[in-house]
Amino acid sequence: MGPLLLLRAAVLSAALLALAAVGEAHGPHGGFGDFLNIFRPRNEHDYFHNANQGQEENVRPRASDQPNLAAAPVSRSGLMKVPARSAPTAAAQDTVVLPVDHDAAGGFPGAWSTISENAGVSAMHMVIMRNDKAVMFDTVTTGPSLLRLPKGKCRLDLRSKVQGAQDCAAHAVEFDYATGGVRALKVLTDVWCSSGAVDAGGNLVQTGGYFEGEKVVRYLSPCADCDWREFPASLAEGRWYGTQQILPDGRSIVLGGRRAFSYEFVPAEGQLNTQANPLQILRDTTDDVENNLYPFVHLLTDGTLFVFANDRSIVFDYRTGQVVRELPVLPGGGRNYPASGMSALLPLDLRRGDVLSPEVIVCGGAPKNAFKLGEANTFNAALRDCARINPLKPNARWATDQMPVSRTMGDLLILPTGDLLMLNGAARGCSGWGFARQPVLTPLLYSPRQPRGSRFRALAATTIARMYHATSAVLPDATVLVAGSNTNSAYNFSGVDFPTEVRVERFTPPYLAPERAANRPAIDAATVPADGMAYVAQFTFQFSTPAEAVAEADLKVTMYAPPFTTHGYSMNQRLLVLRVSAFVAHGQTYTISVDAPGKPELAPPGYYLLYVMAKGVPSKAAWVKVHQ
Repeated sequence: MGPLLLLRAAVLSAALLALAAVGEAHGPHGGFGDFLNIFRPRNEHDYFHNANQGQEENVRPRASDQPNLAAAPVSRSGLMKVPARSAPTAAAQDTVVLPVDHDAAGGFPGAWSTISENAGVSAMHMVIMRNDKAVMFDTVTTGPSLLRLPKGKCRLDLRSKVQGAQDCAAHAVEFDYATGGVRALKVLTDVWCSSGAVDAGGNLVQTGGYFEGEKVVRYLSPCADCDWREFPASLAEGRWYGTQQILPDGRSIVLGGRRAFSYEFVPAEGQLNTQANPLQILRDTTDDVENNLYPFVHLLTDGTLFVFANDRSIVFDYRTGQVVRELPVLPGGGRNYPASGMSALLPLDLRRGDVLSPEVIVCGGAPKNAFKLGEANTFNAALRDCARINPLKPNARWATDQMPVSRTMGDLLILPTGDLLMLNGAARGCSGWGFARQPVLTPLLYSPRQPRGSRFRALAATTIARMYHATSAVLPDATVLVAGSNTNSAYNFSGVDFPTEVRVERFTPPYLAPERAANRPAIDAATVPADGMAYVAQFTFQFSTPAEAVAEADLKVTMYAPPFTTHGYSMNQRLLVLRVSAFVAHGQTYTISVDAPGKPELAPPGYYLLYVMAKGVPSKAAWVKVHQ
């Protein structure tokens, strides 16, 4: 190609990218227009297509139950009665249940129980707070929930065509997982598909959303009467489907979001950002349905960030704004929303010292065309592979394993023992209202230190389908809270394949088998230092065992950062195994000292759940603040 042709090509490319970036060129259907259209802002029309049978009725939710909910009687607590569910359809009965691996589970494959028949809202987002409550919230877009705000506390509905219209439904709750009680929280702006992190003081810092909420930063403190504090226009770019990561200095960084090919640091409360920073991988990995939203972000042990979008990943130094390393492509399909795979940073074992080789795991997802096919009511199989990589190795490569079943929209939680739990999700389709089939009811236990091919164990299945907009969380008592699932554009309980879920379950993992109760240690809360755990320092406390004596070799101490979970991704999830430096037995009471993490790159400042394991059985956790 001659110099003139090269120049013309460069000018044409620059022009097309400029048009794409500002959204001035796009075709109505397919072809080159579709390519340009991926850089244009998209709105609700994209996501109400299936939910409303292709008819975008003012992009508002259509639901058979909405009139009944608006007029239903309200209890003293503000809760409404759950409408009767219609008979299960053929699609609802087409579920995936795997044979339980009784031998591998030691005879106890786990157990399910119901905490609440009605949490008031369907938990699209969930986080566990240090006051031993769960914060759950959905979106103001889906119309009335099953919980009313207190009298006189209605929010102004900025999207209503009627000026001054009020929305009196609660879209967020504080859920007491010990009693099943709820307290309505008043969110002012749309938190649809937003992100969050818990700061060093134990407060939820929550970013983005949709419409009037896309640039908002919100705060929620853990106290009996606290409510949301919201600061509009705090972010430089709208963050709808973005990812938020806590940093070693206690700040948060938020990356990506719909048509936001950038990152920015969450400003201090009440402050505003005026500019975001471009991040090229987010633009490069955007395909015709994106498949790179809610990018997977993990803080590595050297302070850099692992960033994964679609099928590509980098090691990124946010301190300099430079890409340190591009990692190999993970083939097979898309891994981020709407393909919606799972990812976690594997446990960091500090018994080996502070110089570690962190590994990231990415599992499941969907073929890249899954969303397009879903628009035509075709649901192809989700991805079945599960891959691990050490991002800090110069010649890092993906090592792939196979799950027992394909999975999209699953949750991946790190248990106190260091094993991982996969639950929720579907075997066919992808994220989106009405875009998936074959809910997977069987959770899987994944043991990362077992040889490849022997890492998965099928546990006891639930009876409740949890797909799009389902969430889960590890609790201080080492059980797992499971909630949410709404594949509809509103609260629908009848006339749909998968009714909206407001029920809340608890899953008890195999390590809490009744016959192992004699080994379960109990931390003496009075001996846990009130000033928390300082980096590098020794941390001493006491615990006891109810029946059987234990030796130092029987013990493991872990600390867990509770994540913010939404859309199958648990942001800021982190588990560290601490080194035991002293152990003294006094009968069946023990004094134990552990070495705190040596630097905030290993464990950012904040509140962690501290567990003691005795012969593989975890205690109830103690909340411990890690600080300088």
